[in-house]
Amino acid sequence: MVMSALQEDIAAASRAELAARSVIASKRKGILALLPFLGPAFIAAVAYIDPGNYATNIQSGSEFGYKLLWAVVAANLMAMLIQNMSAKLGIATGKNLPELCRERFAPAISVILWIVSEVAAMATDIAEFLGATLALNLLMGIPLLIATVITGVVTYLILMLDRYGFRPLELFIGALVLLIGACYGAETWLSHPAVGQILYHSVVPWVHGSNAILLVVGVIGATVMPHVVYLHSGLTQRRIVPQNDEEKRIIYRFSQKEVIIAMALAGLINLSMMYMAASVFHGTGHLSIAAIPTAYRTLTPILGPAAAAVFLTSLMASGFSSSAVGTMAGQVIMQGFVGFTIPVWIRRVVTMVPTAIIVAIGINPTETLVLSQVLLSLVLPIPVLTLIYFASKPDVMGVLVNRKYLTVAAMVCAIAIVCLNFLLIYQTLGGGI
Repeated sequence: MVMSALQEDIAAASRAELAARSVIASKRKGILALLPFLGPAFIAAVAYIDPGNYATNIQSGSEFGYKLLWAVVAANLMAMLIQNMSAKLGIATGKNLPELCRERFAPAISVILWIVSEVAAMATDIAEFLGATLALNLLMGIPLLIATVITGVVTYLILMLDRYGFRPLELFIGALVLLIGACYGAETWLSHPAVGQILYHSVVPWVHGSNAILLVVGVIGATVMPHVVYLHSGLTQRRIVPQNDEEKRIIYRFSQKEVIIAMALAGLINLSMMYMAASVFHGTGHLSIAAIPTAYRTLTPILGPAAAAVFLTSLMASGFSSSAVGTMAGQVIMQGFVGFTIPVWIRRVVTMVPTAIIVAIGINPTETLVLSQVLLSLVLPIPVLTLIYFASKPDVMGVLVNRKYLTVAAMVCAIAIVCLNFLLIYQTLGGGI
């Protein structure tokens, strides 16, 4: 029975590849032609709706109402551009971003990039593990340490789907993304946000004071994730292997559409997180909801236990899926930069340790989530700048080399990120604004 199920799953993955080949050969057209190409961007999108987003979005919405929605929109537009470039890199070269760094940079530089990237991956794992752990604790009353172990086991089982081919893992994680989206659709209906305020503050920038700047940097760090910039190129590099330049163009066109759909969904979920917090907490006198447990307990009397349960269900789905994706990214980062891998179960155990320590010594989980996102934002320029460098080189990208306007747009994003980070460091060191 086990072998039969394994064979069926592998056959399903093969069918998806054959369907993609049929589309490339112009034997299938229309909206359904996109289906075989859906998957990589939805896995990447998980990183854009991980528990770190919950922490920064809830804190931003409760403290400043709708005023920081523009930061979510800006970060999501950056995400679309950057993830599109990462996916294109894998299609064009058949290699992922860390592999290209190891191939074209000096060994010492590759090792330094690996160390920095691993630090970012560890910060990501902390956010993802804490999110799922908190959800299990609050929703089911499971002690935090036991919930941490359960999270590790569940995410390991999710990763084992990869043994059956790429399609089962893509479908499962895609289903979790849709579940999170459905939960926030329900939260939107229950919280009755002000539509006019959402539309206005989504396009009109506003920043006032050091807390707002910290949260803006946190929103960008929580949305544009360093590890998934590396991962997306790994997801596309050998998924559907192009046979010639024309096939590269066709596969990339479908990849573009998938990135837009997946990142738009992630952006809407992030917006709904923040405007739900703005509507429920800021507008009712709860101005300092800076912790996920507090948000859950405050939601219960305001919107009822069903709304609170939906909130935790989405958080749990986010934690499980993003933790699995974080482990996948860690494998790509290690193998690409330094050329070796470790078994998935060892990486899963090792990355549980920081979270277990945080839980055991009683550090505030939500504050840790927010600070981890700030750390990610500080690391973010490294993969973005290396991605822009390679994507603009004709000898690397061939027919899919970035056009000049894309390179300029990407550089503007990178400069904005670097400037925000310098501003954050200046402020942290006591500088006034």
